[in-house]
Amino acid sequence: MHEMSYCEGVVEAVERRAGTRRVARVRVRIGTVHRVVPAAFQQSFEMVAAGGPAADAETEVVTIPISAVCRECGERFTSEDPAPSCVACGSLHVDASGGDEVILESIEYRPEPGPEDGDAQAEPTDEVVARHVHATDDEQQAGIGPRGW
Repeated sequence: MHEMSYCEGVVEAVERRAGTRRVARVRVRIGTVHRVVPAAFQQSFEMVAAGGPAADAETEVVTIPISAVCRECGERFTSEDPAPSCVACGSLHVDASGGDEVILESIEYRPEPGPEDGDAQAEPTDEVVARHVHATDDEQQAGIGPRGW
């Protein structure tokens, strides 16, 4: 479940911004090349956020498509397939770009308990989540360097 490594970075960014405020909802834009499954992302987020201010928060994943240009016919198009064929001529000779982002778009906070409970407040962030680096099991056992996701 590769979504776990993305969630680690997102939860870090959320907790840094939230401080002691309780988080109700998080909206994340993730490029299609990461092949993130929203339900798996939510499950991973719950595990990573457990015990912190984002525990029990809902996640909304917005998939960012790639932009592509066909080298055969020049057609420009977007796709949620990270290795698309041209939508006009079917060629596989396509130059693709983008779709590799991981961006914390917004955080919605739970109302603070008190005599005048208000509505939840959303805070736009558009924060690019830093790539996390994890060592493989073999690398950890051997005590050598990490690898990226």
